Amino acid sequence: MSDPQFRRPRRALVLLIATAAALGVAGTLPASAAPSAGPKDAVRAGLERLVKEDRYPAALASVSGPDGRVRNYAAGVADLRTGAKAPVDGQVRAGSNTKTFVAVVVLQLVGEGRVELDAPIERYLPGLVRGEGIDGRTITVRQLLQHTSGLPNFTDDIFEEVFGEGRHRYYQPRELVDMALSHKALFAPGTGWSYSNTNYILAGLLIEKVTGRPLAEQLTKRVIERIGLRHTYFPAVGDEGIREPHPHGYTVRTDGSLSDVTDLDPSWGWAAGQLISTPSDLNRFFSALMGGRLLKPAQLAEMRTTVKVPEGPGVPKGEEHGLGLIRRSLSCGKVAWGHGGATPGYHTFPAVTEDGRAVTIAVTANLAPSPQGVEHTQALFDEALCAKR
Repeated sequence: MSDPQFRRPRRALVLLIATAAALGVAGTLPASAAPSAGPKDAVRAGLERLVKEDRYPAALASVSGPDGRVRNYAAGVADLRTGAKAPVDGQVRAGSNTKTFVAVVVLQLVGEGRVELDAPIERYLPGLVRGEGIDGRTITVRQLLQHTSGLPNFTDDIFEEVFGEGRHRYYQPRELVDMALSHKALFAPGTGWSYSNTNYILAGLLIEKVTGRPLAEQLTKRVIERIGLRHTYFPAVGDEGIREPHPHGYTVRTDGSLSDVTDLDPSWGWAAGQLISTPSDLNRFFSALMGGRLLKPAQLAEMRTTVKVPEGPGVPKGEEHGLGLIRRSLSCGKVAWGHGGATPGYHTFPAVTEDGRAVTIAVTANLAPSPQGVEHTQALFDEALCAKR
């Protein structure tokens, strides 16, 4: 379930994986609040393997069933320097899961008659979307939300910078759009699919233009407060830390060592990836969304209307994209709906099945310190969603 949001260029990724193989990270598994029995033991054991064998500093999980029972887990250490235990259900940078929150707000505005899905973005952001082969008069709101716009991905220009000292720089949304528009279109709108963070920066600007209010406020009032997400927030301008108990986030250097990148300015992700949350809050969000608590039936149906995406590194077979929502087929035959987020320091895997089982797994390195780390995380995620209890 790897999210392509912040994937390194392929040569750099290969080098990181090859040099990380010698890295070892020690960690211990704190006791869960839940008693030991049944499939939750498999989750606990799986998290411990991610720490001991795949060398993630920490791995967190939250599992909830249709009955509403919640089990939270943590393995490993919150801080490699101090060795402090990872907090159960700690806050993490949620990365591209932000996109689903943003898509929800856009679709709420559609339901209110303030935005049309198949209207050109030009109607809401006149004159902004222009470039080589790029014309906002031919790109619809739907195409932005579904990554079929053909717009270049601005993160390709700043990827290396945000993992180093450049991660403390503040970016304005318009600056991010301008980076993307300096490149030519990837394809004509509606003729292909390519994951681009630029699409969601524009969706955030659309929300602000239509409502006349800041994006952070709209996400908070329309989603976070509405369903009672007590540990989820959109960082304020200049806020580089994480407010509540959290495991530190790390990235793998080219020499195989881990670098602490917990503190950073998340503005470069903005509407595409700035949110902070916890595993249990992400479960609550996706459960509420799929349960019809955030969107009217017509807009939820639009969100669940998918297109197939090209298979590639980190993209499981059969993955399909809706509007800020990803449909995945599980090994047990079930279907899961969620998203995913990879951002400096963290990788999160949330989804809910159609029978109401929700699982989020979070690891504290955006790239796996071992070659099979992401594959093993995806396998545990699949196993936990397929469990009967």
